[in-house]
Amino acid sequence: MYKFGFIGIGNMGYSIIKGLMKSNSNEDFSFYDISSARAELIESELGIAPSKSMEELVSNSKYVFLAVKPQIYRVVMDSIKSYIKPDHVVITIAPGFDMETVKMYLGSSTRVIRSMPNTPALVGEGMSVITFSDDEYSDSEVKEIKSIFLSFGEMEIIDESQMNAVVPISGSSPAYVYMFIEAMADAGVSMGLPRNLAYKLASQSVLGSAKMVLETESHPGELKDAVCSPGGTTIEAVTVLEERGFRSAVIEAMKAAYSKTQKLG
Repeated sequence: MYKFGFIGIGNMGYSIIKGLMKSNSNEDFSFYDISSARAELIESELGIAPSKSMEELVSNSKYVFLAVKPQIYRVVMDSIKSYIKPDHVVITIAPGFDMETVKMYLGSSTRVIRSMPNTPALVGEGMSVITFSDDEYSDSEVKEIKSIFLSFGEMEIIDESQMNAVVPISGSSPAYVYMFIEAMADAGVSMGLPRNLAYKLASQSVLGSAKMVLETESHPGELKDAVCSPGGTTIEAVTVLEERGFRSAVIEAMKAAYSKTQKLG
């Protein structure tokens, strides 16, 4: 019997497994992926035995992660619904699929956790937001559920009505941050810095700035003002970002992601 079974082993599933492996043994895991080449690669890299089918995986796992693309969620749920038992816990990571929809496919008594993790789980710095019905779990299970997500980063429990808004803010946002880091590094290279140094300077600055917000609990605007000396270089750069609609572009991009999330379900 496996503790964790993953249907799909793409970037997100892989990141979560890598995070969970830091506090669980290889024998606690199995997975199924439609690509045999991908399955062989993961087995050789992580030392985790794949299951021969989704049905076999579900039958032998307690926590079942649906780590496939949203577009094939319905197909997967139709395939496994006959194998879902009362002691299973199904964990979704796809945007747009609420718990009611998942229960409609898998059965009204299915225990479902709706989650939105992100890929920094790979390095133990994930940000996961989850929602579930407390009355479906024992106190020990609730504690275990929290420990699962805390094992690869930070975790917050929210009301399901807020879940779609989480997707653009923490689920998708690593992509925006990577673009920001890449743009800063490209600028550094254009000014003569070596590429590796430019990436390190930009990445560490983003990491340190995020920690400043979290650990000082100061308003981001206050921290920004502290860097902007009168007539200095930083305020000059901030002025250009404001002129080019930096904040507006970020807000509109996140609204687009939110709109897409609502359509996916």
